[in-house]
Amino acid sequence: MPFEYQVMLLAAALFAAMLTLQEVARRRAERRRESQAGGGIVDGAVFALLGLLIAFTFSGAASRFDTRRGLIIDEANAISTAYLRIDLLPAAAQPGVRALFRNYLDARLAAYRALPDLAAAKSELARAAAVQQEIWARAIESTAGLQPATMLVLPALNHMFDIATTRTVQTQMHPPTVIFALLIALALVSAYIAGDAIGSAGKGGRLHMLAFAFTLAAAVYVIIDIEYPRLGLIRVDAFDRALVEVREAMN
Repeated sequence: MPFEYQVMLLAAALFAAMLTLQEVARRRAERRRESQAGGGIVDGAVFALLGLLIAFTFSGAASRFDTRRGLIIDEANAISTAYLRIDLLPAAAQPGVRALFRNYLDARLAAYRALPDLAAAKSELARAAAVQQEIWARAIESTAGLQPATMLVLPALNHMFDIATTRTVQTQMHPPTVIFALLIALALVSAYIAGDAIGSAGKGGRLHMLAFAFTLAAAVYVIIDIEYPRLGLIRVDAFDRALVEVREAMN
């Protein structure tokens, strides 16, 4: 099942579970017909913690989303700069290095286009890493005894490879699963508390319950979807255009 459908299913299940808990709590409170002493303090603490956790996870997901977009642009700039500096190599060495650059960028683009097929993506990343070694070996060989070329070409290649590694690691940086589990657990607990409050007050009804459940389920959906921008509906794929343009300029 595609990742976006899995997240939708999770959000729908959370929505249904919250509605069920609210209804159970509301009916119990209506039968009890009295508020429990000290309940307001506990309720406030739970809702405050839920709000804090939502803010924390959403802010972190949005920050990592922006970082990933920025790294795509950085990699495009780094590859473009390193490619231009091939002009500093001996003329005989330039065609072979340029061909390696094209193969390298093709592998990098293919790796991210292959997602969510992790096996295919890892295979393309391995191919890109192998081409990296070839580019580095060819550059070392070609710049031997050429001090200006060594000082300009090799640092550019280092920067290009470093950003590729940073992007790969960044795609694996996510909050621990326990954070998402706690978020869902708090949403369920808050749903029960909200239903109990509605039942104890004797006012408010299913419209409020629906709005509460939908809002929290939607928040959880957006947080998870934006945390995995290569798998869900919210994606960074459009920024790959920067790398595609660099590749087209190499032809």
